[in-house]
Amino acid sequence: MKKRSRLKNEVNAGSMADIAFLLLIFFLVTTTIEIDKGISIKLPPIVDAPPLTPPSKNVLSIKLNADNELLVEGERAELVDLRERTIEFISNPEKLKSLPTTPKNAIISLQHDRSTQYTHYIEVYNELKAAYNHLWEEQAQKTFNKSFKGLDQEQIKQIRKEIPFVISEAEPVDYGDL
Repeated sequence: MKKRSRLKNEVNAGSMADIAFLLLIFFLVTTTIEIDKGISIKLPPIVDAPPLTPPSKNVLSIKLNADNELLVEGERAELVDLRERTIEFISNPEKLKSLPTTPKNAIISLQHDRSTQYTHYIEVYNELKAAYNHLWEEQAQKTFNKSFKGLDQEQIKQIRKEIPFVISEAEPVDYGDL
């Protein structure tokens, strides 16, 4: 009697490594990797001359101290008055020599203490943004006789060119109580 050879249940694993390697190469070749591009801004060329500082009449200085108190031009102010003061500063309706001659020259400088609460900072920023929105709405009514929201892109560009949104946000500092 012949012994029957038992069939061995072995899998040839020699080609498994080849298959895994081919799959790895396939996924490496076909996968696209997203690269963080950041914000694309064209920076001005480096100039050896000292930077130009705008005349102080063109800058409205707004600061928030550690106690969340608002200071406009070094004097304590209330948040409810900030929008109106900003509108008056940018538009200069009385053509005062101590204020910017045109809205294009107006710069709002916003600086806060490191201890300022975020909600207070946002409230101040919202008031400044609301002041610009008010001025843009007035200009849209005067120029195009319609609401700013109803303007097309070209008209919006024209309004924003006449009244540019310029808020300079300085590095936070440690004012303390100012």
